[in-house]
Amino acid sequence: MLTSRIAISGFGAVGRATAHLLLARRDRYRTVFGVDVRLVAVCGSRSGAFDPAGLAPDRFDVLEAGLSGPDFIASSGADVLIEAGPSDFRTGGPGLDYIRSALTGGVDTIVISKGALVCDGRALRDRARASGAMLKISGATAAALPTIDLLHYNLAGCTTLRVDGILNATSNYLLDAMMIRGVGLDEALAEAQAGGFAEPDPRNDIEGWDTACKLLILANFGLGADLMMTDLTVEGIQSVTSGHIAQWRADGLAPRLVGSVIRDGDALRASVGIRTYPPNDPFAHIAGKNKAIRIETDAMGEIVAIGGGSGPIATAAAALKDLEHIFQSRSLR
Repeated sequence: MLTSRIAISGFGAVGRATAHLLLARRDRYRTVFGVDVRLVAVCGSRSGAFDPAGLAPDRFDVLEAGLSGPDFIASSGADVLIEAGPSDFRTGGPGLDYIRSALTGGVDTIVISKGALVCDGRALRDRARASGAMLKISGATAAALPTIDLLHYNLAGCTTLRVDGILNATSNYLLDAMMIRGVGLDEALAEAQAGGFAEPDPRNDIEGWDTACKLLILANFGLGADLMMTDLTVEGIQSVTSGHIAQWRADGLAPRLVGSVIRDGDALRASVGIRTYPPNDPFAHIAGKNKAIRIETDAMGEIVAIGGGSGPIATAAAALKDLEHIFQSRSLR
């Protein structure tokens, strides 16, 4: 039986959920892929844990100071890195150094945080190509909602004409609360923060930047574009007023924060903003914390996917879907 040694960088809620789910699925990996999976290293920004025989869950709360950084991960002997650290699309965040190091060393890499992919996506693809490492990103593009996989697998060979996505659960919840219950944005946001699914600093969500990051990744990694954040027009929901809500209600329209990529000849244009939909459109019925993507193609027509969890366990499951794709690819080599 083959052995695969996994390391996780970034050990907050998502990293820990990934670690627990990974260990819970070890029997599946043995049965389906003939692979003995060992979690050999985990680390946060200042501390971590390492065991070449594989970490057990009781080690997750006993991290050792100083066991952190790309060199620590490299020394662990891991053949797969799962990067789950904080995301900063302006700098790439701490994850960028981990991903660069892993790909340069030929380590297959699964990326959950969006920042590095937005900040330095083309160079990361080039590193992966040069070293032969696989770079997988399902967890970075709307968590459990299938997005990048639709483009890479399900619609392979087709020309994508347009992509529209409701990709941010927080903004969708806020718009729904304002429309259905008539609460203001500030009140709806306070509810979402109290419920634990809106960030303490919600600006990336309500100003459209989280949607823009996911859209940029889909365009560049899924459609072969080479867009930068400055190429996008980005508008959020922070300027929605009671007057807007009243008018949309009167017109029978449902507002959604949507990221769109449109093919214009050989070029792709991307934008984020509020779009409104009549009741007969599927996007009008994407309620609460749900997400959706609609892809228009030349040969397969229009494909719509709706739903998918947004919490840490759902994001972890998306990352571990990538792990299974890696095992499948390795078996074909």
